[in-house]
Amino acid sequence: MQIVLIGYMGSGKSTVGKELAKQLKINFLDLDSYIEQKYEMTISELFSAKGEIFFRKAEIVCLNEVFASKEDFVLSTGGGTPCYGDNINVMTSNTKNVFYLNVPIPELIKRLVKEKEHRPLIANIPENELPEFLGAHLFERSYFYTKAHHTILVQQKEASKVVNEIVAKLV
Repeated sequence: MQIVLIGYMGSGKSTVGKELAKQLKINFLDLDSYIEQKYEMTISELFSAKGEIFFRKAEIVCLNEVFASKEDFVLSTGGGTPCYGDNINVMTSNTKNVFYLNVPIPELIKRLVKEKEHRPLIANIPENELPEFLGAHLFERSYFYTKAHHTILVQQKEASKVVNEIVAKLV
């Protein structure tokens, strides 16, 4: 069984993914970690040294490698992964278990403010401008996110509750 979690940064893809994989007794994969291991650089270093276009191409290559393995896994993707190349179609055509973790903007802001300095995309955005930035960015990406087979409304739910909702919808 191959399960993919997509959604905006701060939506809980890694937290939920690890717990889901543990419950199902299958591997948890984080696409960003996979890329970092393959290229022996952090995502930030890849962006700085080689640029976003290189990173997005590497992401496409790695996503295809993960599916080519034919192993069982829970895959947590980067927030932008579904929005580039043919990635969303690669995901939805390889498994019927693509889940969009949908978190309302006010909740995303609460989560992301705490870790702003670790999020390059928003690190330099003043806190009072975050709602507008996140709203616009989420609007751009929602076209891709909504192509997932399932949408889970995360809101302020505990990870275990989100995991149970995903398990109930597995195909």
